[in-house]
Amino acid sequence: MDKVYIFDTTLRDGEQSPGATMNLQEKVRLARQLERLGVDIIEAGFPAASPGDFEAVREIARAVKEVQVAGLCRAVKRDIELAYEAVKESSNPRIHTFIATSDIHLKHKLRKSREEVLELTREAVGFASSLCPNVEFSAEDASRSDWDYLVQVFNVAVQAGAKVLNVPDTVGYTQPDEFAELIKYLIEHVKRGPEVIFSVHCHNDLGLAVANTLAALKAGARQAEVTLSGIGERAGNAALEEVIMNLKVREDRYKLLTNVKSEQIYPSCRLLSMIIGQPIPPYKAIVGANAFAHESGIHQDGVLKHKATYEIMTPESVGKTSSDIVLGKHSGRHAVKKKLEELGYRLSEEQLDQVFMAIKKLADKKKQIFEEDVEAVVLEEIFRLPDKYKLIYLSAISGNMAIPTAVLKMDVNGEEKKLAHFGVGPIDAVFNTIGRIVGRKPKLLRYSVNAITGGTDAQGEVTVKIEENNLTSVGRASDPDIIVASAKAYINALNRLVKKEEEKKNG
Repeated sequence: MDKVYIFDTTLRDGEQSPGATMNLQEKVRLARQLERLGVDIIEAGFPAASPGDFEAVREIARAVKEVQVAGLCRAVKRDIELAYEAVKESSNPRIHTFIATSDIHLKHKLRKSREEVLELTREAVGFASSLCPNVEFSAEDASRSDWDYLVQVFNVAVQAGAKVLNVPDTVGYTQPDEFAELIKYLIEHVKRGPEVIFSVHCHNDLGLAVANTLAALKAGARQAEVTLSGIGERAGNAALEEVIMNLKVREDRYKLLTNVKSEQIYPSCRLLSMIIGQPIPPYKAIVGANAFAHESGIHQDGVLKHKATYEIMTPESVGKTSSDIVLGKHSGRHAVKKKLEELGYRLSEEQLDQVFMAIKKLADKKKQIFEEDVEAVVLEEIFRLPDKYKLIYLSAISGNMAIPTAVLKMDVNGEEKKLAHFGVGPIDAVFNTIGRIVGRKPKLLRYSVNAITGGTDAQGEVTVKIEENNLTSVGRASDPDIIVASAKAYINALNRLVKKEEEKKNG
């Protein structure tokens, strides 16, 4: 059976999804989980995009050891130099360079001739290969490119040293049958040795990213570029979990293997969800809350008699188990440490103490502590930006016989400030008061609340998106009290906004 390499671009293409921005610590944490999941390549970012992106890619390259780390770059010498500088400390670095090849891109974006793009490909791949033997070349908008010209471009890339030839469906335009035909055509006509493989990167604009990816693998491509939960630009990318479970459940059809540990799929998607503050939709294939739920009487009867009647895979096969109570107010430090290790966290003794005390405080408010609660505490206490603004205390009054009022005390650059103000509701009052204390008036673009677990005492996870001075930021926080969670999320968004302003100012 043939091996398929899984190239995860959650940290690059996925992070370009609106509201999916992550800070450096969050990116490193997710990269470690991707390594645990068993992907072969992590595309850690676009180092030339900003100093922040460069630093994140470099830290990821240092942090993971059992996986290749790729940096994306345009077919430009300076981009390639920065990409190599960022990934060179990886145990197996990869430079991933690209240039558009469709006539529409050549005419309207690049404003270059086909001959010029061939020469740019030769120069870029040749230079990248002189720095690093592991080079991937992508023909942007390949699915709308002339097939014979695509062959010419890939032949040049192979001659210059490319080891992976990526065929992106950049705008999600192609159909499974025609994409399979394109891959077969390229395999037949591109002059390459057995060490050079074809890759595919499919977008989901028409809802066919996974179908196109699978069709291409069936046709002979041997690398799939995917993201957790299919996040990405516009309608997203091919979802890792859907590609993997198709290959696993229908192994009889595809006869392809991967290194992915399917039991780590759900923990990986759940971690991403908690980091970016976007819940997994209940009807999401493989990892949604309803993916293994049966309400129809006929279905229930069949499943009770034999699970295979209506389940083609088990929840356990993707790491989805029931949320048993894992900790309580009487749990000791050792139990907390063991549970954190089970969830994939490796914390210092100081961080462990911090999480332990936070779980104890939470246990005084909640009857039951679930795994999701533990993860929320870790993200809240450990993986957070250094704060310019901090919440010290909050009191809010609301009701149909009261004027909504918020009283807050905050730490602003080391100085304690307190203020009371009003609003049309308790959340509005809190946000108004915070804005007055810190002296900012950002526009609120989005506000959403999600219960982390079931039960009336569940922690609320709040996500806010704000905009000020043409910069946007997303803040997330959790707390058993929704109003407190909202305040913490808003303050988190403000701290992220400050960080973005500093990065913009510094270059």
